[in-house]
Amino acid sequence: MVEQSVGLNPSGAPLYKEVKRKIIESIRNGEWKPGEVIPSEKKLCERFAVSMGTIRKAVDDLSGEGFLIRQQGRGTFVATHNQDRYLFTFFHIVRQDGHKEYPKVELMEFGKTKADSLAAPMLGLNSGSRLIRFVNRLELGRTPVVIDEILLPEQLFSRLTERTLRERPATLYQLYQEAFGITVVRTQEKVRAVSADAFKASLLGVKIGEPLLQVIRIAFSFKDQPVELRYSYVLTRGYEYCSASMVAS
Repeated sequence: MVEQSVGLNPSGAPLYKEVKRKIIESIRNGEWKPGEVIPSEKKLCERFAVSMGTIRKAVDDLSGEGFLIRQQGRGTFVATHNQDRYLFTFFHIVRQDGHKEYPKVELMEFGKTKADSLAAPMLGLNSGSRLIRFVNRLELGRTPVVIDEILLPEQLFSRLTERTLRERPATLYQLYQEAFGITVVRTQEKVRAVSADAFKASLLGVKIGEPLLQVIRIAFSFKDQPVELRYSYVLTRGYEYCSASMVAS
């Protein structure tokens, strides 16, 4: 017998994907907020008139994609950000011996700019759109290791100030979530080799031309909307890029 649900499968897509879409829609609309528990699987079955297997497949997929977080014995929660989640999900720089630690972050520059022909399409904006730009230097073990150049659409972060960045008590992604209602659920990255120019060399304390690893990251919200473009420049002497799946927790 083919499982059916009234009003849930107009597109002919697999039923669990329609359930995923409905759950994400509820999160986007604020019915279930970041950090809140979603209804039990039984209640979701009743709500969407589908089987337990369909609900579990949808919830498993959303957990794997970062929208939801399962907590044994407590339930399933809408993803929220804290230091541990940032360290083990979004921060991929480790010492070559595998040691991983939370970086010390120092704000070096803050200002406004316009999206150029490279940044605009990555952020889903028109060329010339206004951006907030800031530069952070990250230290690991008292050594400057990473320079982050971060670009944000001004229309999403118009209230962001230099003081807010300097005084934030937690991670950037927590700040986005708590102060602007923007939750980063996934990122897209590509990596390439570059050389240090005068600016980056001075911040990292290396010679001009020193080889660096460049990581270009686009961060996406629940709406699959690009909300941040980040260019990271990483010192390669003693440090390396390691994806979250390769780092032991």
